[in-house]
Amino acid sequence: MIHISESAQTHFRKLIEREALPGLGVRLSAVNAGTPRADVRLEFAEPGDLQGDEWAVDCDGFTLWLEAASTSYLDGAEIDYETLGTAGQLQIRAPKIKGVAPDASASLVERVLYVIENEVNPQLATHRGSVSVQEVTADGVVVLRFGGGCHGCGMADMTLKNGIEKTLLEKVPGVTAVRDATDHDTGAAPYISRTGAA
Repeated sequence: MIHISESAQTHFRKLIEREALPGLGVRLSAVNAGTPRADVRLEFAEPGDLQGDEWAVDCDGFTLWLEAASTSYLDGAEIDYETLGTAGQLQIRAPKIKGVAPDASASLVERVLYVIENEVNPQLATHRGSVSVQEVTADGVVVLRFGGGCHGCGMADMTLKNGIEKTLLEKVPGVTAVRDATDHDTGAAPYISRTGAA
């Protein structure tokens, strides 16, 4: 499931020995798993810090505890410690941490949500904005709500038609149209004001 190189085990063992706490191990978890912001968290853990549902990976001289909710995202992860001159660098590769694109047999909703979270929202975040899926109708219409800098933005209509709808029609078979359900007059901090965009 997880591969921990000998050099990484040696590195952890030295750090744990330096702490000199009975039962001290290392806990690994995924943060924001399944999203473009996904990352790993690696921390020392004493037995009292554990939730009780972690998976134990026995290493040479210590235990690596894997958070139960993170197991599918960290499956196939590799942890290595590379010595670079007088210093070293810990490297963690987790190919599934950002999630796996749903295949063609997945529901239309699953496929839409994946594209929104992994392609559309990272682009909108550059303008402090986001969208959320309010509904996917039986005839393939995706209804969205804009948030952040996109809520009330004067360019929201263009973003919807030329960006989001174009992306969803191209990447998600079954999507027929995209609609905006946002009341843009209530936007508090638009990226571009609606009066300035006219």
